[in-house]
Amino acid sequence: MGGESVRVDTWVWGVRLAKTRSQATTACRAGHVRVNGATAKASQAVRLGDEVRVRQHGFDKVYRVTGLPVRRGSADEAAKHFEDLTPPPLPRVERPAEIVRDRGAGRPTKRERRDIDRLRGRDGEG
Repeated sequence: MGGESVRVDTWVWGVRLAKTRSQATTACRAGHVRVNGATAKASQAVRLGDEVRVRQHGFDKVYRVTGLPVRRGSADEAAKHFEDLTPPPLPRVERPAEIVRDRGAGRPTKRERRDIDRLRGRDGEG
C-alpha cells in the first residue's frame, strides 16, 4: 500500500476511528461513512485531500485526509493522517441548580397541610 489511495474502510481503521477492520467495513455498509458527501462503499478509494464524514455515537465527525496509513499505528501516528474539521458542539443550556416551586403550586408542604386541616376542622384528630 502507501500509493495514491487506500480503501476507505482501511483508512478509517488505520486512523483509529474504528477498533477493528470489520467494524470499519460494517460502518461503511450501514451508510455511516461518507467520502466527499457521497455514501461510501467499503472498497471505495480515499485520496489525499478528501473529506471523510464518520457517524460516531450519534454525531457526524468530519475529517480531511492528510495521509494514507500503510498500517495501523499508535494514536500519535494516526493523528498525522487526518485533520479534524468537526464544528464545535453547541453550548449546553444552563439549568438552575435548584428547582424553586412557587408558593401554592404543586403539593402542599407539611406546614400548609396543617393549615388546611385546621381550616377544615380536623385539628388533632387522627
